[in-house]
Amino acid sequence: MKKLFSLILIAVMMLSFAACGAKQPQTGEMNVYVLSGPTGIGAVNIWAKAEAGETQNTYNFNLVAANDEIVAAISKGEADIAAVATNLASTLYAKTEGNVTVLAVNTLGVLSILTNGTELNSIADLKGKTLYSPGQGANPEYILRYVLEGNGVDPDKDLTVKFVADGSELPAVWANDPTAVIMAPQPVATSILMKYTEAKTAFDMTEEWAKVSGAQNLMMGCVIVRNEYLEKNPGAVKTFLKEYEESINAAKTDAAGTGTLCEKYGIIPKAAIATKAIPACGLTYVDGADMKAGLSAYLDIMFKANPKSVGGALPADGFYYVGK
Repeated sequence: MKKLFSLILIAVMMLSFAACGAKQPQTGEMNVYVLSGPTGIGAVNIWAKAEAGETQNTYNFNLVAANDEIVAAISKGEADIAAVATNLASTLYAKTEGNVTVLAVNTLGVLSILTNGTELNSIADLKGKTLYSPGQGANPEYILRYVLEGNGVDPDKDLTVKFVADGSELPAVWANDPTAVIMAPQPVATSILMKYTEAKTAFDMTEEWAKVSGAQNLMMGCVIVRNEYLEKNPGAVKTFLKEYEESINAAKTDAAGTGTLCEKYGIIPKAAIATKAIPACGLTYVDGADMKAGLSAYLDIMFKANPKSVGGALPADGFYYVGK
């Protein structure tokens, strides 16, 4: 009996060792794509650490300027993780037939309506005005339309909305049209306010969104992962999230150091503008159940306003990473 017991004990120990050996590694190599602008700010500190060999994972960072480049990189399997706008994440989920998962929200509201002498006391005062904005067919347009309609303003009839290719075109608007109104994202809004001494912020669109929707968080940016990569490297993804959260916290507590890195990596052209803008960039880290609750509510509002804004349909529960 003693011999039999010993054999059983040895077998159990061998199975235990085998199970330990079968655990997924907590580190890995991943290709990370980030868009220039606010959604990319949270990555610069982990980027710098990766270059210095101070991260657990091995990161290959790629900076892109347009959403189309992210879509192509995800579709081709070139990007493992990407920092993108939340509506693009939902659209990619539909386009790839559920092949991406949102890991965490990294950016809240970053939009402001600016004037250069024109007095506006309410959103309704935009009637009859000309408003310039980037983001046609993306978060900025849908947020603008939702807020206008919520204040009884028809975005197609009551004012003239002129879309520009990107935020870099906005600083020149007042040279041609001094009475125009501008809706600008960060850090463009900060650069405009630094250049024009009489310019001011008429409305914070996060606040205006909250008034209309009742939702407190305007979740505009997030990080996503290809499901194939997640399935093969769950431990490495968890390690990424830990290191990424640390990177975002570093950005929030050290705007000057992060601003320097933003210029170095091309996230924002000038360190001085980045440093001044970072406190207004809505940097955050929200994951798990809180992320799912907040982001699903935001996407639901966007879907009801325009189904195309989120890819034609709301993503299923599998879209949200809750510690798989």
